[in-house]
Amino acid sequence: MSGPAPRVLTDPELQQILEEGKFGILASVRRSGHPHLSTVLYRWDSAERVLRVSTTADRLKPRHFRADPHAALHVRRDDFAYAVVEGEAEVSAPTVEPGDAVGLELLAMAREFVPAGGEEAFLAEVVEERRVVLRIKAARLYGTALDVG
Repeated sequence: MSGPAPRVLTDPELQQILEEGKFGILASVRRSGHPHLSTVLYRWDSAERVLRVSTTADRLKPRHFRADPHAALHVRRDDFAYAVVEGEAEVSAPTVEPGDAVGLELLAMAREFVPAGGEEAFLAEVVEERRVVLRIKAARLYGTALDVG
């Protein structure tokens, strides 16, 4: 039985998947050379072509990316389409003072989750958690769709 062939997505279609998505599978490289996959909440900046992920300084992802910056994020939609961002990850310094540059970047990423008037509490919390920003500058975008139904 044959079905539709995969269709290569255009850059605008890939950007749309990344902009509409919230969760993706982030791949880093372990010391052994094997991939490490994590489901992450991400933010895509189409103007800068940068993907951002919030995490804590002591997690595996920052350690992996400091050792080997190669990264990929896979985002899928329910309509049999997906997009992949490949690039090199940069790990920010942890936010250390409420309202510092990293804290404000984290606030911008989490804006929809921070209640009005809750900015100060959020900025204090990310300092306490030693949050960092993983930034992946897109070197390559690719993906396909199956046009079914």
